[in-house]
Amino acid sequence: MDMPSPNARVLARKAEIVARLRAALPADAVIDAPEATRAYECDALSAYRCAPMAVVLPRTTAQVAAVLKICAAEGVPVVPRGAGTSLAGGAMPSADSVVLGLARMNRVLEVDYADRVIRVEAGRTNLSVTGAIEGEGWFYAPDPSSQLACAIAGNIAMNSGGAHCLKYGVTTNNLLGVTLVTMAGEVVEIGGPYADAGGLDLLGLICGSEGQLGVVTEAWLRILPKPEGARPVLIGFSANEIAGACVADIIRAGVLPVAIEFMDRPCIVATEAFCHAGYPDCEALLIVECEGSEAEIAEQLGLIREIAARHDPVEFREARDAEEARRIWLGRKSAFGAMGQMGDYMCLDGTIPVSSLPEVLRRIGALSREYGLEVANVFHAGDGNMHPLILYNANAPGEQERCEALGAEILKLCVAVGGCLTGEHGVGIEKRDLMEVQFAPEDLEAQMRVKDVFDPGWLLNPAKVFPLHVSAARRGAM
Repeated sequence: MDMPSPNARVLARKAEIVARLRAALPADAVIDAPEATRAYECDALSAYRCAPMAVVLPRTTAQVAAVLKICAAEGVPVVPRGAGTSLAGGAMPSADSVVLGLARMNRVLEVDYADRVIRVEAGRTNLSVTGAIEGEGWFYAPDPSSQLACAIAGNIAMNSGGAHCLKYGVTTNNLLGVTLVTMAGEVVEIGGPYADAGGLDLLGLICGSEGQLGVVTEAWLRILPKPEGARPVLIGFSANEIAGACVADIIRAGVLPVAIEFMDRPCIVATEAFCHAGYPDCEALLIVECEGSEAEIAEQLGLIREIAARHDPVEFREARDAEEARRIWLGRKSAFGAMGQMGDYMCLDGTIPVSSLPEVLRRIGALSREYGLEVANVFHAGDGNMHPLILYNANAPGEQERCEALGAEILKLCVAVGGCLTGEHGVGIEKRDLMEVQFAPEDLEAQMRVKDVFDPGWLLNPAKVFPLHVSAARRGAM
């Protein structure tokens, strides 16, 4: 009797799994045609691609639980996906995996203005959370640059921040509770519409866990009243290091703006060509925004003007009205799209002590010259969350590898000065093999033991976060 070929066995297994998924979900919720699954073969780290076995798009927590139960029983890896905006390969599938997309779970479930909370499904986009409540004078504070598209699910997975996180904190500071589905299909409520739930801080464990522990389907978020007013200033400088020193001095002086954003010349040039924001001809600029009453804004901006003056700024421009404020922010909000017009780039995400900004910017410049690749800097300077953009030609042989090597050196530099590998993009596949630079073996072991508890079969978001040789050994031992 002839045995089926390995390829035939793979196809038969896929057909069996897809059939079980179709039986558990609505007809339009399962995608397995190769031409359709290609849309899910990568996230915003598009240098790496792999089409999944299938994609499921549930609409309810119960449907998510059903999918995970089936995949657990079949031993099929599951890759949770919000909006696919991850810049670290956090949602990249493997060929034998099922992508579980949350985009259809996008409802606002409850709003409580008295207790300042909102409950949403995790597929809702970041900006649309504020959109649901801004008419009543409220907003949701974390504001990643991709907030128009990125989902709350991914924000929780990567503990995302944004320009205004200096004052309001990142996702973990604005997250009160989640509905989590484990790989076994168990639905768990963690936290809720209140602060500081009793018992173990499992919420702190889930936020930033990159889909390794469970799938978040709903979230309780903290909402805030809109500030009385806000005003940005733009400050131009003759060198990156001088702009970095000004940031350190602002923080050292005890001033707490709502945002301090940094852009250097390559980024300034690109954004001017892209959106004509009217930025000055300088090597680096800061956008500093203060908010509150008119008196509070005037006092803070007065102090910032004094501090900036010590660094001999090329220009100090204070917004006089809403249109000027919009134009000051226009280039910064357009920066990543503008850089894309220049060619291929890799966007890094490392965090450093603010006091180290001048030295790190100087050393990034030296590394850029050493590797022969231009680096543009645009980042959240107030909390030291850097986003160097390494420009390269993906079609030139060896250039992507050189870009990755330069990126690794920059991230190692962040750790060496007392920072860490990621501030908000996550580890994903991009930084997994650098985890041993930041963490000792016993630190990684402690983290993996947590995953063992939540996901004993290591089926959730495989080959992410942990170094490949370590996670492969762990999965093999399960």
